[in-house]
Amino acid sequence: QVQLVESGGGLVQAGGSLRLSCTASGRTFSSYAMGWFRQAPGKEREFVAGIRRSTGSTYYADSVKGRFTVSRDNAKTAVDLQMNSLKPEDTAVYYCAADTREDELGYRNRYKYDYWGQGTQVTVSS
Repeated sequence: QVQLVESGGGLVQAGGSLRLSCTASGRTFSSYAMGWFRQAPGKEREFVAGIRRSTGSTYYADSVKGRFTVSRDNAKTAVDLQMNSLKPEDTAVYYCAADTREDELGYRNRYKYDYWGQGTQVTVSS
């Protein structure tokens, strides 16, 4: 069983920055692929960013590329999402997700991930 706990959400003005953090339980965190998703009211949950377990290669949705950066610290069993130049359309609940099964689905596919955090609200005002 893996528990994921997100933190760092809040209210920020457009153009501002926030840093989300997700801390995971489990001694094999370094073997998990990790992802960030978001869900706005009335919309489907969508991929934001992902990071490989081994190489640390990263993947981003086109809508956040160049503004968001995902990183991981295996020693701290944490994955962060640095969000800069925030826009009102970034407003959503942000979820951290873990793939502990080495699933072959792509990082953008929500079904790749078998554990999810409870989510943290990010609100960007115009």
